[in-house]
Amino acid sequence: MSPRLGAHVSIAGGLPLALDRGREIGCDTIQIFTSNQTQWKKRLLAAEEVQAFRAGLRSSALSPILAHDSYLINLASPEKELRDRSIRSFLEEMNRAEALGIAYLVFHPGAHTGAGEEDGLSRVADALRFLLRETAGFRLRLLIESTAGQGTSLGYRFEHLAALLQLVSDPQRLGICLDTCHLFAAGYDLRTPGAYRQTMKSFDEIVGIGNLYAFHLNDSRKELGSRVDRHEHVGRGHIGWEGFRLLLNDRRFSRLPMVIETPGEDKQFRDDLASLRALVSRAPRTRRD
Repeated sequence: MSPRLGAHVSIAGGLPLALDRGREIGCDTIQIFTSNQTQWKKRLLAAEEVQAFRAGLRSSALSPILAHDSYLINLASPEKELRDRSIRSFLEEMNRAEALGIAYLVFHPGAHTGAGEEDGLSRVADALRFLLRETAGFRLRLLIESTAGQGTSLGYRFEHLAALLQLVSDPQRLGICLDTCHLFAAGYDLRTPGAYRQTMKSFDEIVGIGNLYAFHLNDSRKELGSRVDRHEHVGRGHIGWEGFRLLLNDRRFSRLPMVIETPGEDKQFRDDLASLRALVSRAPRTRRD
């Protein structure tokens, strides 16, 4: 039982081509943007494109499929116009993902921009409760992504993630995605067996392993606790290969999707995925405790 490894792939040329790219580079799972992540205005999805994507998904071994929301969205903003626009945009993201048959929509909690963490978390929870009511009956699950804590970003402490789960209180529609670069930059060490066990023990005690549905596998260009979000190719940053070996061989996560989000060409993705799979095959399983 190995983790389902994949990459964030481009949707250039149309959404169905993302499935082809994933297969060609050896993915078990993929993550995509469903539209341009740097623009508020989204291209409408044609019925033919949706049908082609869903047909390609049915004929593919890729599973599950993850989407990531736009980087412009800030559900924690105290500024009404931006927050309202963010909620509308996020609802559109949810509708697109549901139409495409995507399992998980990953999102950053947002930044409080000086209003304070408690205020920011409350705003995010209010927005999520509204969004989940508006999409009652959807199969899509929203995954809150852990962050590096850059600026006033929320989600860099396990307590933030736990608070959002508790405030929203909809375990059927909400979960967590852990990003290894973000964890490390936020001060959670993964580099040695002892440090790894302590980080995962802390996560389990505060958030709960059962709430974890996906990982982003990114090394970090910056040091432990830097609170700076800079992704590096796996094994080339400050986390190093040992941290990823420990994670990949933790039997608690043996079937979770784990997606690399580093820039690069298809050959780089193939090489990175091959290196990660080699870590699984040559290492003993990590004990549950």
